[in-house]
Amino acid sequence: MVSNDTIAALSTAPGIGAIAVIRVSGNEAIAIAEGLFQPFQKKKLSDQKSHTIHLGYLIDGQHIIDKVLLFLFKGPNSYTGEDIIEISCHGSRYIQQEIIALFIRNGCRLAHAGEFTLRAFLNGKMDLSQAEAVADLISSENEASHTLAMQQMRGGISNEIKKLRDELTDFASLIELELDFSGEDVDFADTERLKELVSKIQHLLRNLVDSFALGNAVKHGIPVAIIGEPNVGKSTLLNALLNEERAIVSEIPGTTRDAIEDEISIKGVGFRFIDTAGIRETEDHVEGIGIKKTFEKIDKADLVLYLSEYQSTINDSLNELKELSSKYPDKKIVHVLTKSDLAPNGTGIPPSTYASTLGISAKTGKGIQELKDTLYKMAVDGELGSDQTLLTNSRHYEALQHALTAINSVEKGLAEEVSGDLLAVDIRQALYHMGEITGEITTEDLLGNIFDNFCIGK
Repeated sequence: MVSNDTIAALSTAPGIGAIAVIRVSGNEAIAIAEGLFQPFQKKKLSDQKSHTIHLGYLIDGQHIIDKVLLFLFKGPNSYTGEDIIEISCHGSRYIQQEIIALFIRNGCRLAHAGEFTLRAFLNGKMDLSQAEAVADLISSENEASHTLAMQQMRGGISNEIKKLRDELTDFASLIELELDFSGEDVDFADTERLKELVSKIQHLLRNLVDSFALGNAVKHGIPVAIIGEPNVGKSTLLNALLNEERAIVSEIPGTTRDAIEDEISIKGVGFRFIDTAGIRETEDHVEGIGIKKTFEKIDKADLVLYLSEYQSTINDSLNELKELSSKYPDKKIVHVLTKSDLAPNGTGIPPSTYASTLGISAKTGKGIQELKDTLYKMAVDGELGSDQTLLTNSRHYEALQHALTAINSVEKGLAEEVSGDLLAVDIRQALYHMGEITGEITTEDLLGNIFDNFCIGK
């Protein structure tokens, strides 16, 4: 994975724009740029201080390609830990292509996907979980996913893991030392302190593992299924939530034949709303496929909005809710009574109804904000407002589950007073899986899988 090549790539989004940024990194970055850049100050780049900006022309022989700003970063105080040149040029596709081709002709090669961040990891500028957070930060589409990515980039997970891993490593060393002196009947490791540490690690790992459901949902958008009988206003509600005509609305029952999805941000958290086909008995083959997909979407949703009209018999709705809750006991379900503007009592909510019942009118907008507030509270439940670290990465989730299994085995071994060599095996397993998070334990295949998903130029 380690390469001494000097690499170059476009770091801004491809296409036409006001400016574009081309990044060059490697031992020869400054030397190559010196032969192609004509600064207005007439000073050599290699003689300039790091973290400085220079105005000049980028030239190919006698041909001026563009007037550019050149940013100079000297290693090891740079993003990759190597010498870096960043060229801010005009955003013409032709100019971008000409500059990249110019650097490639003069000793650079085109960077692979994620290679700049990979070099930052290999050169010790960040650990593996922080490197993965770079990709999450780039793809963040709302405040919550941005906050989680920034927390991870600043070492939110790795700092907690590293401290406990270092303590566990110390105990592993003492247990290994005891094995070397097994014939001397001496104890180097304090068993009571080890029990306290194991308990502390278990608590941390359980909290992180349990936080994955929310963290992953926030990262990708919390899925909310909108369900109910045909013509109760599911598509109308979706349009009201999105504030646009996203779904076709018709008085004809069974208009929605397939699931329609779109996302909005509520208090900085992304919610992915899914308008589904109305649930009813039907002989229409195509509508039947849509209804089957409705139940598939309920399976995958974190929250369910069950819609019924205020005119409908409330007992029928409650019976259907009871059946739905029985079929999906782990789902958070909100009963939404639609067309509440037509209700004689002005609320659209009959007395003594389901506890989580809200009356709304998509036509007037009444109750829509209250529905959004309810969804946010049910999904997040205060966890984003705390300092709790949320797990968002499935690779981390798998590694921490394995680490927790190993730590549980250590706890069991201590309780049963097993021999030190057996304890050492389980401790090494826990250390291995905890090390996978930060990259202290890596393989080329693992790094390839992670960085291949990055964009080129990052």
